[in-house]
Amino acid sequence: MEGTSLYLLIVILLMQCSPSVPVTVATNRHKVEVREFSDAVLSCTFHTEKDQNPRIEWKKKGKDVSFVYYDGHFRAPFEGRATIEGATVTLQRVTQDDAGEYRCEISAPLDTVSLGETNVTLKVLVPPHTPSCEIPSAAVTGSVVQLRCRDQQSIPPATYSWFKDDQPISQPRHANATYLINSHTGVLEFRAVAKDDTGLYSCLASNGVGPPKKCEGKHMTIEDVNVSAVVAAVVVVCLVIVCGCGGFLLHRNGFFSPGHRGRSNVNYIPPPQEPQDFKHTQSFML
Repeated sequence: MEGTSLYLLIVILLMQCSPSVPVTVATNRHKVEVREFSDAVLSCTFHTEKDQNPRIEWKKKGKDVSFVYYDGHFRAPFEGRATIEGATVTLQRVTQDDAGEYRCEISAPLDTVSLGETNVTLKVLVPPHTPSCEIPSAAVTGSVVQLRCRDQQSIPPATYSWFKDDQPISQPRHANATYLINSHTGVLEFRAVAKDDTGLYSCLASNGVGPPKKCEGKHMTIEDVNVSAVVAAVVVVCLVIVCGCGGFLLHRNGFFSPGHRGRSNVNYIPPPQEPQDFKHTQSFML
């Protein structure tokens, strides 16, 4: 009997001395990726030592930490489009403004360790938009020409492929190719265009989130250089330069100044004037 009592006493002492489990917080997904305008589930599970009514808070990190769920209510801009079950939050119709890092905090004042937390990162995926394309309407043979394609809204960033006359342009297979395609920047560059490069060009943006989008095609014409027109233009430019320089030099030497015109009459001799006494004698005789 005494042995049994001693055994029970030891068990009770061990139970009282054994360490208790403080509040713990966890999530089954630290990184959540969802498409734009769909629902995002931010999971948060917890276990407390003693406290049966712990305080649940959700916060969003940024330049400043803002409340998502506090004091039993969702805060703007989540109010009216979010729900909570236990400590797991569901955000409805998420946009890019909702993307970021969230923190689930559980406060249990009655526990030995009264605070626990876990972080969840939300990434909102955006399908491609119609890319903007820069395609020159004309170019001359032998010149360097760049065609540009860009979609700045897709997440993750889109990759690009080019089409000529609705047929895909393949990636160059050798270093001496006459063109280059950068699928990440969307640039199609011709090192030296030829007349065969004339055609209707368009670009396709894709990122694996939604259906690819293509820009409207634009026609590019490659023409030979008009040698006669170039020579005539050079001659005209040279004549303009020569005439301009000649006029400048003449003006600088005073050729167009009034003083210069006066000096040109230096050999002019005015007619002799009659003496005043002679005129007086003639009038007296009359």
